[in-house]
Amino acid sequence: MAQAATKPIVIDESIVDPSKKLRAAVVGLGWIARAQVESYLRCPDVDLVAFSEVVPGKAEAFIKDLGLEDRGIHIYRSSKEMYQNEGLDLVSICTSNSFHEPLVVEALDAGVNVLCEKPMCVTLDEAVRMCSAAKRSGKVLSIGFQPRMAKCMQDIVNIVQSGQLGEVYYMQSGGGRRRGIPTPYGTSFIQSSKAGFGAMGDIGCYSLDMLLNAVGYPKPLTVSAYKSDFFGKDPASYKGHPEYAEIFDVDDFAAAFIRLEGDIILDFRIAWAMHMDTTGDALILGKKGGLRIPAAQAWNGALNAPLRIYHDIAGEMVETDMPFQEEDLSELNYKKVRAFVSAVNYGTPVPVPGEQILYQQAILDGITRSAELGREVEIHIPEI
Repeated sequence: MAQAATKPIVIDESIVDPSKKLRAAVVGLGWIARAQVESYLRCPDVDLVAFSEVVPGKAEAFIKDLGLEDRGIHIYRSSKEMYQNEGLDLVSICTSNSFHEPLVVEALDAGVNVLCEKPMCVTLDEAVRMCSAAKRSGKVLSIGFQPRMAKCMQDIVNIVQSGQLGEVYYMQSGGGRRRGIPTPYGTSFIQSSKAGFGAMGDIGCYSLDMLLNAVGYPKPLTVSAYKSDFFGKDPASYKGHPEYAEIFDVDDFAAAFIRLEGDIILDFRIAWAMHMDTTGDALILGKKGGLRIPAAQAWNGALNAPLRIYHDIAGEMVETDMPFQEEDLSELNYKKVRAFVSAVNYGTPVPVPGEQILYQQAILDGITRSAELGREVEIHIPEI
């Protein structure tokens, strides 16, 4: 059955009580950790007390770069030791994808609420273990999808849930990059030992969440998929670093045909690199109307044109554009963290529940299996 669609997330600053301080930490100090740390520093009801980073000297450099030397933040090489010493209330997991599952389970079992960066993990089995840990601990597990904070993404949910489109029967993802393999951030994105997968996990997870959340995250049933790595393995793709082609072992393009409960079809495609500027706009088709979502490179909350609804009025085919506004991506990151902190501190709704993203993880897992087998596969999700 479909899960309940996440309602538009309202950030209510009036409930924030600076006297109710939560002790927070961050595990993994890569580039995404900076946005999380800066967001925590904006929360008056949070004390950022510790960092865990396995690379020697990286935490010290991170603290100096952000000018945090006088805040007394403790540095650990072992996250387990950090949990034993710090009495934490919440932690952000900002490591490479392949390390999410053990670190999230460790934190939850230590009684700490978790905000895990996207994608949730790599395999369905990992996602099941994460959700099981959240259930037995009774702690919050939220996944870091800041696009949900964007007005345009919340408009999508409102349009579909309002019934304007009628019963949805088909959805199409789109967008993608003509060239955009994320090596400027290092090589961790292009190695399966760290990332687990490539474009479909990095930016494809955003487009999946955008569509699945709008229709209430119906359970996936089957997947027939394809993936390739033609550009990633071409030395010409990397100016000044042809050696990256030798270690590239993830997807730079993926496509899938996914059947969902409720007789909904999801036509999915994503690319880090291709000989095209986009795979098209995203579409949601219903029996009463259709919604066009203008193509984006990453579906990270920033669109460059309005949503457009196609419907009939008084027997005439008409189009309606939704009001459009530019989105501040740094502000979306803050709202992601603020919503998580409020869920922990004041019991507001968990912004992106782990048990919901479990279904997305089942799709990514199914895409991997289907592409490797060269045939359609069934998806079986165990009870948590």
